[in-house]
Amino acid sequence: MATTDELTVVKITPGAATAPMHVRARPGPRLLELGREHAALAVVLLLSGLLEFVRLGQNGFGNTYYSAAVRSMLLSWHNFFFVSADPTGLITVDKPPLGLWLPAISAKLFGFTPLSLLVPEALCAVLAVALLYAIVAPRFGKLAALVSALALAVFPSFVAVSRENGIDALLILLMIAACGAALYAIERGSLGWLLACGLLVGLAFNTKTLAALICVPGIAAGYLACAPGSARRRLAHLTIAGLVSLIVCASWSAAVDLTPASQRPFVGSTSNNTETQLIFGYNGFGRVAGQDGGPGDTLIHRADLQPPLVRPGSDTKPTLAERRFYRRYHRHSLSVPHHHPHLGLVNTGPHRQHVAPFASSTLSPVRIFGKGLGDQAGWIVPLALLGLVALLVAVRRRADRRAATLFVFGGWFALEFLALSFSIGIVHPYYSSALGPGLAVMAGAGAVALAGLIRSREPRTSLIGYGLAVVAIAGTVGAQLFLIQRYHYPTWWQIPLVVLCAVALLAIPARRAWTGWAIGLAVGAALVTSTVYAATVWLAPANGTFPTAGRWDATGFGGLNVRHTTLVSDRHLVRWLRRHGATQRYQLLTESSDQASPLILLGLRVAAEGGYNTTDPAMSAATLANLVATHQARYFYVGGPYDDRGGNGASLAARLVCPEVPQYLWSNHEPYTRSWLVDCRGRAAALRHPYRAARAFLARHPRERRHYVL
Repeated sequence: MATTDELTVVKITPGAATAPMHVRARPGPRLLELGREHAALAVVLLLSGLLEFVRLGQNGFGNTYYSAAVRSMLLSWHNFFFVSADPTGLITVDKPPLGLWLPAISAKLFGFTPLSLLVPEALCAVLAVALLYAIVAPRFGKLAALVSALALAVFPSFVAVSRENGIDALLILLMIAACGAALYAIERGSLGWLLACGLLVGLAFNTKTLAALICVPGIAAGYLACAPGSARRRLAHLTIAGLVSLIVCASWSAAVDLTPASQRPFVGSTSNNTETQLIFGYNGFGRVAGQDGGPGDTLIHRADLQPPLVRPGSDTKPTLAERRFYRRYHRHSLSVPHHHPHLGLVNTGPHRQHVAPFASSTLSPVRIFGKGLGDQAGWIVPLALLGLVALLVAVRRRADRRAATLFVFGGWFALEFLALSFSIGIVHPYYSSALGPGLAVMAGAGAVALAGLIRSREPRTSLIGYGLAVVAIAGTVGAQLFLIQRYHYPTWWQIPLVVLCAVALLAIPARRAWTGWAIGLAVGAALVTSTVYAATVWLAPANGTFPTAGRWDATGFGGLNVRHTTLVSDRHLVRWLRRHGATQRYQLLTESSDQASPLILLGLRVAAEGGYNTTDPAMSAATLANLVATHQARYFYVGGPYDDRGGNGASLAARLVCPEVPQYLWSNHEPYTRSWLVDCRGRAAALRHPYRAARAFLARHPRERRHYVL
């Protein structure tokens, strides 16, 4: 049997038996074409790998909140299943489990090291690029698939989130896989593939809850519009798949909520200790409709909280060292504090720290080009938007194989674009990473569709195609020049960008046969900008909490991702606590997870009793009093990040009742800090009635009344 690269030749000799002789032929055109396609895909995947893995180790533990949780999860199956944020199992991480189970398994297999936590997400990113190519290629062609894969590989926000131990790269991989399964289901009318899609959506939901559902409307609309069979059959298939997806989505959260609260950690970032509230509140509609900590306001103001009410030397004569320390200490503290009903004892001094909004507070379709989002996601948005329009013009029949992809990925792109444009809640710049797959497909397939429209034999269609191409290319160039001027990078690419795109637009009317090369030249020039900007992630350690690309964006510190002075101070604190009667079960309690996480990574048994936001009611004043009375807790680290949000009963009681340990004893530096160490030993009775104890203290020390109002 003849093939493209080998022929079987039979030599016939009179009087002799026939014997086959294999003669190798020259490679055929199809084999050469496949070789070029595979080589091009290999280059794209190599580029993706370089962007993700080069200097990955400089990011250290990335997001220390998640890294500390993984370390805690490795201590017991109980902590692993419930995704405990601390070794003691007091409170959970405010995310579902799958995104943390993956690095935990990696750390269990390869040891708890920074790379064992970072590599899984980077691998998910490269797999997502390869999977997107495999989905687009049979439906729009190899060229469209290569452009789509390349656009995703160099999408700055996608690159940034994939280089730390967050959950977004895994989320995007699962969502792309769900869309691929949905397309197979649509083309075959297959319930099995649709059930697989529902399963993958459920897994994505257990990675980042409602954020995973942004692709579901497009999948449902595509199946209803394009799948074979009657409308009743299609609707029945969708209903069954939806039920399967719902079961998978709710499986873990239902298991948590059905477990008695006394037998599991408190659910972080909730007020009623349920995963249901976390899903639909803090991690759900609160992100879109607005909640504390989001950028709905132009600026977020932080007040400086007063140090603990009871200080060393209140009941005893201060030492000379203490007097010297507090003279220096009070130079940095503010005066005239007052009582706020939600914030406790706060200070209204003249200095306020203004925290810039996470994303532009302007709600409009151009928000994607605004501060916070533009450099992370806006580089080729005009090309993707006009590519979507070109696909709508080119795909006119639901039987067209491209129609289903337009519904699925076009729907994902449109909904994510609208969510980023009009959400009034928390919009961190890295949220734009979820725009990447839909945008990439619209850019790649849309560019091919534009070329097809221009080459059409119908003059009207060709004119429409050329008009769309002009608007798409000119709009993309304009957006990129605007962003380059704002972020001052890469300024050296401005002139080549304009020249190459102008040549492309002029070449199309000069000779229509050059259309494909011209569109490819313009798209390639646009993707160079995105690639260069994405490569800035190599320049400095990532900010593990808010990963972004860009030369001038906030960066991390590597290692434990805290400042060097903070790290040295934390090491001193750990040694001091171990030498001065730190208790078991809790060697230290903190107000916030940001305080606790580096200490957990240093090996201390710490629990953030207020959760990530300091306000979770995971511990009351009475509970703290019982822990102190039974010698399970002694030291409390009050203050720290987000303490202006008010804390909870336990932190307020510790602030009012427990005396402060002078900073010079447990830290190696003396500048003003927003965290104070207090010692609650022997204060159990006072902790049960903190306001009564505080009033009694002020009665004994009337000079302190001028500082506090209770």
